[in-house]
Amino acid sequence: MSPSSHTNCLLTINGGSSSQKVALFRIGEGLVRIMAGAVTGIGESGGRTRGQSTKGETLWDQDVCCVDHPDALNVILREMARHVDLGDVGAVGHRVVHGGPDFIKPQRLTASVEARLHALAPLAPLHMPANLDGIIAARQRFPKAVHYACFDTSFHASMPAVAQETGLPPGMRDDSIRRYGFHGLSYAFIVEDIEVRAGAAAAHQRLLVAHLGAGASMAGIHHGQTVDTSMGFSTLAGLPMATRSGDIDPGLLLYLSLNKDWRPSEIENQLYHNAGLLGLSGLSGDVQTLLAAKDNPQARQALEQFAYQARKQAGALITAMGGVDRIIFTGGIGENAPAIRSAICQPLSDLLRIDFDADANARGASLISKPGSAVIVETVHTDEALMIARAGRAILDTKSTQQSRRAS
Repeated sequence: MSPSSHTNCLLTINGGSSSQKVALFRIGEGLVRIMAGAVTGIGESGGRTRGQSTKGETLWDQDVCCVDHPDALNVILREMARHVDLGDVGAVGHRVVHGGPDFIKPQRLTASVEARLHALAPLAPLHMPANLDGIIAARQRFPKAVHYACFDTSFHASMPAVAQETGLPPGMRDDSIRRYGFHGLSYAFIVEDIEVRAGAAAAHQRLLVAHLGAGASMAGIHHGQTVDTSMGFSTLAGLPMATRSGDIDPGLLLYLSLNKDWRPSEIENQLYHNAGLLGLSGLSGDVQTLLAAKDNPQARQALEQFAYQARKQAGALITAMGGVDRIIFTGGIGENAPAIRSAICQPLSDLLRIDFDADANARGASLISKPGSAVIVETVHTDEALMIARAGRAILDTKSTQQSRRAS
């Protein structure tokens, strides 16, 4: 019994801190993307929704004001329903940022699983409430569909124990306290993509992958598995991001709490919502906005800080791997900001023997190192929705097999 006998379409939902992305796939012998839609600026007055067909044609593009993620999901689904029958949706895949110590592979969503995910919400307070609200809203819209979750922490679950340790004493630790790493769906796609493009040997190389967007992280990957990553216990760690701080000396946070009377809730709000590029520039957390503000010294300084910290993280991750064979930029910034790629790579050229191709980088080519470069440098468009859809196809295959066995 094939999955298509149960369902014709599969929907993927990818909720960020202030965005909601949805993609629709038709299930047959393979997965065929039909359309995708997104809402950005959730909770802000300047939100926008856009939709595209699989051929890249714009299906809708309009201003919108969405107070929360369920509202955004309803907006996207309403627009999608103008173009396709959503009654064929039989499976819904959800990107969930945190899987905790237990969820290390895609999981069908049941009441008990969702209860455990709610308990994990404090581990990722910027993302988990939005993810969980999206699950509730989607279940109400598609009550008969199979709902399942794919976790951003899963890819890093095999990270060496030395990379998972926090340095806290035993009395402060429990099973949930460790370095997890995030953006795992993106990293998993990059590894699979390299194998398709360049072969199995390339997928086993030492890869430095930079997933740079509003949330940004880097990972050192060898033999297809994480050696270490810039994010750790939380999505705050590592690089400065759009509004998130990146690495901060824990002693500074203690000082703010004990000597400056900052309450933990106030510190949390500042670190997640008002720090990073927004805090450094005093202007915006958006890299394209900062790049356009050429005469603003604070904007320049914020971008310089971002590139500096990226080089610093890159050096640490390359050292952890014992070298690097290939550097891959992905994510909204990694794919679309040549100036940021150059600011990261050019100062590392002598150290890593990168023959960086500035012209190819400026025109947005996928290969931005010259032939013969000791380290290959590339840009790759990541596809988290496809990874979620593939996991759903596997879950549906398993369900079909189980039903066939019971029937026989």
